[in-house]
Amino acid sequence: MEALCLLPAQPGEPRHALVTRTLRAAVTRGALPQGARLPGHRRLAEHLGVSRNTLVDALTQLELEGYVRAQGRSGTVISAPPLALTALNPGAPLPLSRWAQRALSGQVQDAGGKYAVDFRVGQPVPELYPEAAWTQALARRAAQALQSGGPDDPLGPLETRRALAAYLNAERGAQVTPDMVMLTSGTQSALDALARVFLEPGRTAAVEDPTYPGARAALAATGARVLPVPVDASGLRSDALPDRATLLYVTPGCHYPTGVTLQAAARQDLIRWARHAGAFVLEDDYAADLYHAARPPGVLQGLAPDRVLLLGSFSKSLAPVTRSGFLVGPPDVLRVLGATRPLTDRVPGRLDALALADVLASGAYSRHLRRARQVLAHRQEVLLRELRRALPSWPWAPAPGGLHLYVPLPAPWTEEDVQRRAALHGVALSTVGALGPAGHPAAVLLGFAHLTPEALRDGAARLGQALRGPAEPAGGC
Repeated sequence: MEALCLLPAQPGEPRHALVTRTLRAAVTRGALPQGARLPGHRRLAEHLGVSRNTLVDALTQLELEGYVRAQGRSGTVISAPPLALTALNPGAPLPLSRWAQRALSGQVQDAGGKYAVDFRVGQPVPELYPEAAWTQALARRAAQALQSGGPDDPLGPLETRRALAAYLNAERGAQVTPDMVMLTSGTQSALDALARVFLEPGRTAAVEDPTYPGARAALAATGARVLPVPVDASGLRSDALPDRATLLYVTPGCHYPTGVTLQAAARQDLIRWARHAGAFVLEDDYAADLYHAARPPGVLQGLAPDRVLLLGSFSKSLAPVTRSGFLVGPPDVLRVLGATRPLTDRVPGRLDALALADVLASGAYSRHLRRARQVLAHRQEVLLRELRRALPSWPWAPAPGGLHLYVPLPAPWTEEDVQRRAALHGVALSTVGALGPAGHPAAVLLGFAHLTPEALRDGAARLGQALRGPAEPAGGC
């Protein structure tokens, strides 16, 4: 009893919860052995430095949990044995499943740090989001979302799926009906669902090389063999596709990371291959909404709705906080995804889904895109002009869409050398080396959409200072 003292309080912990935790810990470590009788409430409260009511609240909780038993006038008795704990080995590995091991091995970590100018890709662009239209849609739909009765449709609200189908048909050249649409929380969740449904050890998936690392990781985590298919200046090389595969992941509208658009003949080759190989094509409509021209190229799904599963997200063009995306596929595929969804996922929030329907159907989203494309085109123009001035011999070329420039490195520059020199001048950038197996041409990525014109000018000037001299020879110090 003399050694019984209150434990240090945790942030925000009420007094009665602290007393409960203190007494519970004393029982589990054996300081209050089973069968021992506690002192009277007033005496124990005075010993712990708390009020009698606080102590009673704590003992009531402990009796509910089975640690103590009240015996009327006879007092309160400890009713639980101590918890025998074996020594922990802090170095013992976690018993991870093979799925977890494969998933972790596929992750790409970006170095942290703060820089004067940060060109790294994947950063949000808050000033491009249609904040007014989105918040107004949320306000209009709030009551309706709260009053929804019955179970949610596993594919998402029909109203939103109708609005998405109409938008994709009108603006993206798709062939979609509402029963072909499933709402998702983004492209990654759609990739994970498709990988779980279609892949397993012994099956084959193919991906562009280089490619979005999250896609390759999701497919590889299933244990399937993942084959890289090279991309050249014309896009995916269909002559390098495997004879058989279950899934093929592509970004034909705006390849990530090179920005190349797959041309008509190559698209037809890809469809013919998919039919021959019995494969589904996973078409990630990456950056199509942020294509810098008036209209982006049409989707591959419009050519073969039975073979192409179209994936899209509004996280870059609407706002990351919405976590809104979609998956389009044949109805039989959607039935399987809807039936298996409750095991691994939840339908995205109904309020966001209904607000998305309003933003699409009202034309607010299309108007927003026209403004956003003008801003992106201007920022890219500023960056290219300053880069050409700072490093006139480098191969600067505009990106047709998306949020970054793809910059092939002139020999003998390496990605590591460019990244290191840029960092010494306060500039961060992304490299292509992590996006695919070794062997592709060296290149770096400069994200520009999230930076102001002033920051773009500063970054270009700093890169000019960093890279104006000759490259160091391979293996040099």
